[in-house]
Amino acid sequence: VLDRVGWDVATDGLTGAPAVRTVVGARRHGTIDRALRLLGLGAPTDVVAADDQGRMLVDELELDDRPTIVCAQAGEVNTGAFDPIDRLADLCATAPNAWLHVDGAFGLWAAAAPRRRALVAGLERADSWATDAHKWLNVPYDSGIVLCAHPEHHGAALAAGGSYLVLGDEHREPLHWTPEHSRRARGFAVYAALRSLGRRGVAELVERCCATARRLADALPELGAELLADVELNQVLFRFADDDETRRVLAAIQAGGEIWTSGTTWQERPAIRLSVSSWQTSDADAERAVAALRLAVRGARA
Repeated sequence: VLDRVGWDVATDGLTGAPAVRTVVGARRHGTIDRALRLLGLGAPTDVVAADDQGRMLVDELELDDRPTIVCAQAGEVNTGAFDPIDRLADLCATAPNAWLHVDGAFGLWAAAAPRRRALVAGLERADSWATDAHKWLNVPYDSGIVLCAHPEHHGAALAAGGSYLVLGDEHREPLHWTPEHSRRARGFAVYAALRSLGRRGVAELVERCCATARRLADALPELGAELLADVELNQVLFRFADDDETRRVLAAIQAGGEIWTSGTTWQERPAIRLSVSSWQTSDADAERAVAALRLAVRGARA
């Protein structure tokens, strides 16, 4: 229903073509499609193919003068791969009505770590960004962050008023910048975490989790597992040659309770996805995780 309503609302009324072109990668997160439907834009108009890591193949994208939203991804949910944001920004710069949005639910935090910052090259050239604080900052869920380079557009889209609302001139009114009129103080926990960690603390946290992911990936060959993607950040994606064994190992890991990994599907086959983002994770935890993986594999093969 939302698709149909969105399609009707978003057409120009003359040709029946969508008034706003929406460009996404084939390996985008599912919430992008949901957000487009909620905005009344319907399904994405253009889906660009991705490489074997999940990165958008920019060479296959052409832009024109139509109003266009290009949704780049900083951190594919399975592999952690990054779309080439700088190249997408170059492309958008040539189109008069293009808006570049970066979905960086967890990958945007690479910008805080000096050794990972190159992954988000060109990020500052985007028009808007979205990220989550509940991952690496480890604050409660429902702590999403949206940033926009154009406050005049941001405010125009979300500002609200009413005869019963008495607004002051000297303070920034939150209801002009968020979808909700009232909400709990999500920002307090985010502020406290950033204040406690500081710039160096966030960088160390990101680097430590990425190093742990690399340590876990390095242990996979001895277990007979296949690493399915480069470990650029904190995601480790792997499977075993036999799909049934992959499922048995996953079940054994989850039943063991020592570590947690989730199942996923990659290239139409089952796989195991391991994500490292807890502030408590240490080198000792990496060794415990490897031991837990080894035990799960042994149990699955017994």
